[in-house]
Amino acid sequence: MLEALVRRRQTPRGLATRARIILLSADHPELTLTEIGAKVGLCDDTVSVWRRRFNQHGVQGLGDAPKSGAPRSILDQDVEQVVRLTLDTLPKDATHWTTRSMARASGMTQSAVYRIWQAFGLRPHLTSSFQLSKDPLLIEKVRDIVGLYLAPPDRALVLCVEEKPQIQALERGSATFPLRPGQEERTGHTYVRHGTTTLMAALDAKVGSVIGKCYPRHRALEFKDFLQEIDQRVPEELAVHVILDNYITHKTKTVQDWLVAHPRFAFHFTPTSGSLPDGLTQSMRKRPR
Repeated sequence: MLEALVRRRQTPRGLATRARIILLSADHPELTLTEIGAKVGLCDDTVSVWRRRFNQHGVQGLGDAPKSGAPRSILDQDVEQVVRLTLDTLPKDATHWTTRSMARASGMTQSAVYRIWQAFGLRPHLTSSFQLSKDPLLIEKVRDIVGLYLAPPDRALVLCVEEKPQIQALERGSATFPLRPGQEERTGHTYVRHGTTTLMAALDAKVGSVIGKCYPRHRALEFKDFLQEIDQRVPEELAVHVILDNYITHKTKTVQDWLVAHPRFAFHFTPTSGSLPDGLTQSMRKRPR
């Protein structure tokens, strides 16, 4: 076993050296502690310690002893208290716990609270919302839309269309000074209001390109004009599959008549109360300049 420890490449260097000490002592009993230490690169006192450890405990005695350290300061009941307070209570003067307020309530340090939250995946400062769709055709619509994204038809373009209304049309009221070495770009704080605008956008999720246009109002007439914009910018040989939500302007007679006149377009509506599956709404949050 000692020879195997010395030959094996995965053996830690310290353990292999201790095994060599025992092998040299057994094969060459005439060697002194100093001579053995010279061969393995250790002092004679260290050689004596490992020979004594081997005589007392065998091969197991050549391993590292448990290292001493500071006793654990955070007990299981302390961790349980922080987790319970986070899940079951709210602070009196705030809407959610912070590491500072939890540290005051639990009597622990802020860093300890942070480590406990990290370990248990607790994030009290975040809130997410969800909507359960009651659409009777939920499964069919989900399969239809997901299928379009995963396996789009040949010679076809899949677009996700969405509107972002009530965007403030702001214009900078002062000059902008460019970036210079040691100085960031600077601009004034004043701006001129030009009312609001509506951004209509069609995202090609496969390549990430967007067809966008702004309108002063948000009606079926503007949506029809945007469809014509898409029709002009998409090559005629491609069919166009449009994924969109159930907003009323998407289903008016004006839009339906336009679809009849443009048979290469096909609408795919998301489930009722369901959001667009590709996150186009989030990508439209930036204000157009």
